[in-house]
Amino acid sequence: MDKRNDERRSKTRTWNVIKMGDEIVNRVANSRLINIDLSNYAPKQNIAVLDLKDFLFQGIVLKEKEFRGSLKAFDFSIYTNTTVALNCSADVVVPMWAFMLITSYLNSVNADIHFGLKEDVFQQIFTNNINAIDESEFESKKVIVKGCGQIPLTEVLYIAITKKLQNTVSSLMFGEACSAVPVLKNK
Repeated sequence: MDKRNDERRSKTRTWNVIKMGDEIVNRVANSRLINIDLSNYAPKQNIAVLDLKDFLFQGIVLKEKEFRGSLKAFDFSIYTNTTVALNCSADVVVPMWAFMLITSYLNSVNADIHFGLKEDVFQQIFTNNINAIDESEFESKKVIVKGCGQIPLTEVLYIAITKKLQNTVSSLMFGEACSAVPVLKNK
């Protein structure tokens, strides 16, 4: 191995950790970088699933009279103050009024209703939480969006945070402070 490479590497290490007396100073922790962990914006509430298929005749046909009767007999109070993912897992044509009717029952128990599979609703709420961020907190700051975390994050979330902060931050990066990938820099 070339001696010049060894010298360069030792100089790099010296720059990353500065020794002040006997104290080791972490320059990353003392920097003015702001780290955003998107998992902090993940929905905290449980998401219940309501499958319209359960109200269909034999799970495949919507007969209006039976449909209305089964909705009337159903105890919607189990969804009181709950986030609900409303969907139909059966491959059938469902008239729009059927979703409207179920929504009216769910509204009466103060449910937070979303259309889609549980995973889709989770992502919708997650994106809404990111869109609700007060971007003024990041005005002219250097921001790193954490690249990995406790929960799987989709591209939609990274797109949402970029759109939210692009015109506010002085720079936006992806990853960790030790290996951040620059995304944009505002002048």
